[in-house]
Amino acid sequence: MSFHIRSFEAYQAAWKKSQDSPDAFWRDIADSFDWMEPFSSVKTGDFNADHVRWFEGGKVNITANALDRHLPNRAQETAIIWEPNDPQESTRTLTYGELHAQTCQFGNALKSLGIKKGDRVVLYMPMTPELTIAVLACARIGAVHSVVFAGFSAQALSDRIEDAQAKVVITADEGRRGAKTIPLKATVDAATAHSNCVKSVVVQKITGAACHMESEKSVYWHDLVAGHSTVCPPEPMDSEDLLFILYTSGSTGKPKGVVHVHGGYMVYAGYSFSNVFQYQPGDVYWCTADVGWITGHSYIIYGPLLNGATSLMFEGIPTYPDAGRFWEICAKHQVNQFYTAPTAIRSLMASGTEPVLRHDLSSLKVLGTVGEPINEEAWQWYHDTVGKKRCPIVDTWWQTETGGIMISGLGSLSPMKPAHAGYPLPGIHPVLLDPSGQEITENNAEGLLCIAQPWPSMIRTTYGDHERCRNTYFRPFPGHYFTGDGAKRDEQGLYRIIGRVDDVINVSGHRFGTAEIESAINETSGAIESAVVSYPHDIKGQGIHAFVILDATATDMPAIQLQEAVRNAVIRGIGKIACPDRIQFVTALPKTRSGKIMRRILRKVAEGEHESFGDISTLLDPGCVDLLVRGAKQLQTR
Repeated sequence: MSFHIRSFEAYQAAWKKSQDSPDAFWRDIADSFDWMEPFSSVKTGDFNADHVRWFEGGKVNITANALDRHLPNRAQETAIIWEPNDPQESTRTLTYGELHAQTCQFGNALKSLGIKKGDRVVLYMPMTPELTIAVLACARIGAVHSVVFAGFSAQALSDRIEDAQAKVVITADEGRRGAKTIPLKATVDAATAHSNCVKSVVVQKITGAACHMESEKSVYWHDLVAGHSTVCPPEPMDSEDLLFILYTSGSTGKPKGVVHVHGGYMVYAGYSFSNVFQYQPGDVYWCTADVGWITGHSYIIYGPLLNGATSLMFEGIPTYPDAGRFWEICAKHQVNQFYTAPTAIRSLMASGTEPVLRHDLSSLKVLGTVGEPINEEAWQWYHDTVGKKRCPIVDTWWQTETGGIMISGLGSLSPMKPAHAGYPLPGIHPVLLDPSGQEITENNAEGLLCIAQPWPSMIRTTYGDHERCRNTYFRPFPGHYFTGDGAKRDEQGLYRIIGRVDDVINVSGHRFGTAEIESAINETSGAIESAVVSYPHDIKGQGIHAFVILDATATDMPAIQLQEAVRNAVIRGIGKIACPDRIQFVTALPKTRSGKIMRRILRKVAEGEHESFGDISTLLDPGCVDLLVRGAKQLQTR
């Protein structure tokens, strides 16, 4: 790619150009891609406008750039390496030619189900090559894909299907994660039992387990694709046409459908992948994320394929069959760039160095982290034990809403400091604001992290509710995109992310709104009200502490039974990944006289800071704080 940065001096020059002449900067990058029709303008609108649009007038299809563009020179090169959950099973590989053919074939199969440009398709699938094929096939025919993490409950899946009004759901008979099998088709059946929008369910056969196949609605993947042509021209899409909807939690109970589009997302995913990971032709790149999250979209599928890279997909978990699985795969495939979550690093640290040291990791060139800030201890272990003190760590900060990495090192080119994300990518203009919205210009400062200028892969809207998008991201600080994170900037201008400042909890890199979890808890029989907050967790980064008020019918039940009922309610409503780590039954919550829960008190209680609560005189019942502390101490000492 012509936009590949090869020195820190080149980075500084590119960042300066992106600030001085942003249209010229982004035009140069966009011109590196193939457009069916050229765009007439680079950017229109700003953060104060109703919409910001990029590359208007341009016609493009992201799959033409991720697949077709590589066929003349890379048709026989490997696009996808797939490692199965069970290491005894065979690895699968797909060349660019094979991936192109199977994408086209499945695109034609979707058309045979009546799917056309603009229709929504939900994918609830395990980490198999078919998930990548389905994503690309949707994009190729102009359908809007919405991948739902295959660990969400039937209720959570149903909420997303209904919000998107999906016509087709693509799933599998079962999924495999470690020693567990997950009944995916059964979950889809429960989620769609009362749906009027879903017309077809496509089922990939993985384990061969028996599953209910409605004669008029369900069809196996292999039967659907049989006989379809492997020729499917890419649908011409306006640059601002929807590419995908990805649901993320917010500070209210209803998940937000974050919308990304063909043109701007394509430009930034390809550009950021190339530079953050310093990918070179022939490298093998591995991101361990699930495609159900934005990391899998941008840095397993689209970013690598736009650069003609070899991208590794993994079906399993880092500790199955033992804690050396990640490192065994790195050695087996001679992985060059490795991208994972701090949660995984911390959990593998607990197994010691032996599982790492028994594998040859000399192929590694760049190590990455994603999903949450990495603590210094984990950073040091990753750098010293895995990277042998010779691999740079790119500690990437970004969000579902940003579409791509915003602040990060660039391979070995940038200064590196433990637990610091680093400098912004060219084209990205972060600022720190104080609570009144005034910019903090000096270094050695802390504030609210905002972005001062638009970038191509920014969120376009929240699906079906643009007002919610504006209220969440653009109205809190006019003229800026509000990230919801706090950050520090050191004396060299390096950024360190210090966590959420809104009612969102980051558990193992997965964001959940407090209202979403509380809503699920309140479905527990006997639960009157609840409040959840985060607290520091050695493995997950943040754990969930739930405070639950019960009615008289439940107070005589054993606490263990009640806690299990609360966890089951969350599993039904969201999934196991959102289960509270601690559940504390209380008689009252610290509320002001106006009825607002004072969450700062709950956070201090959960974090074990039981001495300094500040002014609590405005509480309706100040005495409840002592009761909260006593109950929390009992939980924290178990």
